[in-house]
Amino acid sequence: MKLGYKVSALIASVLLLTSCSGGGTSSSQESFVAGNGAVTFIKIGSRNTAPHLAGMTLSGTNYEFKVGKVAVVNVWASWCSPCRAEAPTLVALSKKFPDVDFMGILTRDNPATAEAFQRRFALSYPTFIDDSILIGFKSSLPANAIPTTVVIDKQGMVAGRISGEVTVASLTELITKVSAE
Repeated sequence: MKLGYKVSALIASVLLLTSCSGGGTSSSQESFVAGNGAVTFIKIGSRNTAPHLAGMTLSGTNYEFKVGKVAVVNVWASWCSPCRAEAPTLVALSKKFPDVDFMGILTRDNPATAEAFQRRFALSYPTFIDDSILIGFKSSLPANAIPTTVVIDKQGMVAGRISGEVTVASLTELITKVSAE
């Protein structure tokens, strides 16, 4: 009986691990964690400074975010199913909120596949290809899942995070709340 239980547990573990791989073939996806869409908001006074957001983008240009505007930073990968599902929402909201800077951070992906993703979903905002930028969020709201979306206030402080796929309602509420400050 114990052996049957161990085999069942092993099979369940393997299925759980492989179901979170996003369906790709890259070994960098082995530790992929899917978020549940949880929204975190940090009150003014309890926020930490966002990292400096600058560097080479997927389109081959340099970009630097200038503090003074609300910003939305989306961490994504082309092999990530929730990233594909949320891309149209992010594009639509970037158009709905033209005074908000939208940016992406590509993580654990190959640039050629990511460029195809960017074209397919018509991402009009810059995507950084240096995911070491993510380390700068560790003291505030780290990117604990793929996708993760962070909202930065006008003072350059991390104000909120959506862990997992954004929805129109969840991201609109966060943007509106932070923009009104």
